[in-house]
Amino acid sequence: MHELALKNRVVLAPLTRSRAGAERIPNDLMAEYYRKRTSAGLLITEATTISEQGIGWLNNPGIFNDDQVEGWKRVTRAVHETGTPIFMQLWHCGRASHSTFRADRSLPVSSSAVKLNGDSIHAPAGKQSYEIPRALDTDEVALVVQDYRRAAERARSAGFDGIELHGANGYLIDQFLQSKINQRTDRYGGSVENRFQFLREIVEAVITVFPAHRVGVRLSPNGVFNDTGSPDFREMFRYAAGELNRYELAYLHVMDGLAFGFHKLGEPITLREAREVFTGPLMGNCGYTQETAEAAIASGDADMIAFGRPFISNPDLVDRFAHDWPLAEEAPMNLWYSFDPNGYTDWPTYREQNAGIAAAS
Repeated sequence: MHELALKNRVVLAPLTRSRAGAERIPNDLMAEYYRKRTSAGLLITEATTISEQGIGWLNNPGIFNDDQVEGWKRVTRAVHETGTPIFMQLWHCGRASHSTFRADRSLPVSSSAVKLNGDSIHAPAGKQSYEIPRALDTDEVALVVQDYRRAAERARSAGFDGIELHGANGYLIDQFLQSKINQRTDRYGGSVENRFQFLREIVEAVITVFPAHRVGVRLSPNGVFNDTGSPDFREMFRYAAGELNRYELAYLHVMDGLAFGFHKLGEPITLREAREVFTGPLMGNCGYTQETAEAAIASGDADMIAFGRPFISNPDLVDRFAHDWPLAEEAPMNLWYSFDPNGYTDWPTYREQNAGIAAAS
């Protein structure tokens, strides 16, 4: 991946795990969690909120104050002791939020005042109905861009090797890309060129902090999460990938798999199709197995594959792949976002489970 040497092509996908507490400060428990998964060639952190405005999840970490920076230093030190690089994923939830996440009870913001069509959101006050977000004024967009730049500066101060912009899964950047959501009539709305402008400005802001080859971008062209899926998705995301290619980024992270939902508004965008317009390092994600990952890399469609759920219950996932050891059962969903060590740092490695057998192999 440019000059950053990776020991393999397996990536720990960003996984929201909700262990940072109400103050959103990374802690020793999180450092242990990431250290245990350093068999991967690259780690990408869980989505990390860039500002109070961007909060939309309980107990996820932030990167908008000095205490959070100091907390993240625990994580980067623990990971770097193993020689593994780690990128921070930068996140703004946009309309996928609720006013009770903020002390001033301000409404969530988005590209347009279009309500998320979903059952409910887990907010500090319990389950709440989604609210109609407030559309960002044209002049306000630049302020959010600067929040991304400041978050990148803090990530650099915390010792991260790079950052990933979360432009997927119906969060704020995706809310500008999606014609289903973006109904603006200013320079950030309408054409694919205009809807890409917000992401373009963010990329150009953060590469003043990290070199472009230390910045990745994540997109989900086929997804439905957070009420996404637009009729012109093929035009939008092919254009976005082609424009991102101009920056010589660390990678483009495409959630190409269909394991967790597909809007069926046309033929899905594949890694092979993304490769036609993006010539830099390409990362696939979403439902891959060892076999399908190896096939994607062998064909040249991907340079790296990110694994999410398998890494929760298999901290030694790469070792299991390398030795053909069986994977542990997938972690139950009730443990994904709990606030304690249970289901987080207590998953044993295969060697720990089978000390005598594995030591002899």
